[in-house]
Amino acid sequence: MELKGKKIAFLGDSITEGVGTSSPEFVFWNVLQKRTGALCYGYGIGGTRIAPQRVPSPNPKHDLYFGSRVEEMIPDADIVVVFGGTNDFGHGDAALGRLGDRTEDTFYGALHVLLQKLINRYPAGRIIVMTPLHRLSESNYDYNEFGVRLAADLEGYVDAIRSTAACYGIPVLDLFRTSGIQPKIPAQRERFMPDGLHPSDAGNERIAERLMDFLKAL
Repeated sequence: MELKGKKIAFLGDSITEGVGTSSPEFVFWNVLQKRTGALCYGYGIGGTRIAPQRVPSPNPKHDLYFGSRVEEMIPDADIVVVFGGTNDFGHGDAALGRLGDRTEDTFYGALHVLLQKLINRYPAGRIIVMTPLHRLSESNYDYNEFGVRLAADLEGYVDAIRSTAACYGIPVLDLFRTSGIQPKIPAQRERFMPDGLHPSDAGNERIAERLMDFLKAL
């Protein structure tokens, strides 16, 4: 796919917002814009999740879940990239659920609702999903930061994203398995993800490179 001139909307959380970078120009979608000539629009809000919270967060901004923000994005995007899920694992209170769920009460169900909203809003556009990156605390969890008992580790949430996207024929860039970023390795954490969660400038550049190659191959 030729990206020059394409309008690309990015729906996400703090990583899409640019937390971890030294300045906005180094956020992955700004790097992509500079390298390809695409017109990129960032809709990232830190702390937000794909599934709604049942118990309100201390900061109301964190409860602006992805599906509630679809109508705020540009109406004529050629491509929409959804990048989330790590906060659902880290501090969400929705159950993981199962693939057959179709309401926002569970993570699976909220994914279905979100993807259907995007398909209906952008019937001629391309919807793309990126999975969460590895994070320093991602496995052998009994309870997340919100005190909710987890049904799966982060990889389970990644697989939920992949299987739900497959229901709609939506391409998935699996950064969990292909980013080459693993913060449990000290040298990689120092370069790509110093806080164990948010990519640095170098980490964002790595994401931009992977995404650029992925989109061009579509």
